[in-house]
Amino acid sequence: MSILQNIHAVDVHAFSWCMARKHRIALAKVSRAISFSADGPLYVLVAIFLWNSGFQALAYAVALGFILERGLYLILKRGFKRNRPADALDNFNSFIVPSDQFSFPSGHTSGAFFMAYCLSEAFPDVGLYLYLWATQVGLSRIFLGVHFPTDTVVGALLGSGCAALMVGVLV
Repeated sequence: MSILQNIHAVDVHAFSWCMARKHRIALAKVSRAISFSADGPLYVLVAIFLWNSGFQALAYAVALGFILERGLYLILKRGFKRNRPADALDNFNSFIVPSDQFSFPSGHTSGAFFMAYCLSEAFPDVGLYLYLWATQVGLSRIFLGVHFPTDTVVGALLGSGCAALMVGVLV
């Protein structure tokens, strides 16, 4: 068995554990709102807020870093072509219809960790809450049934890495 097959087997097991939770329906309802909070268009408002609040260098880092993050995200998504749980598992339906076909990596999680990192630079006192929010975004994508756990872990690493690079270069 290859390494990727082993990872997928562990991923399916962890995903199945999440889907077997007693309050799965309630978790899915809450997850919709949390997931919505990480939709990409909202990040434009954050960049405008940063710019108007005197954080122009950080606003540039957010804008350019998000372009970098989205580019790498699309390369990975199209390169790996990992099926979403509803397509990979028999007798499973997700709670929402995903915006694209493939699951790896999680774009919502990547964007959330990207923003958590960037905003923590400007507002370190709320950094813990930003990372808790980003973690909840990743979990929400699993509980909505559109991502396996490793999709969100790699999304978190991708977003954090792109943010670290841009903040390091531009801020």
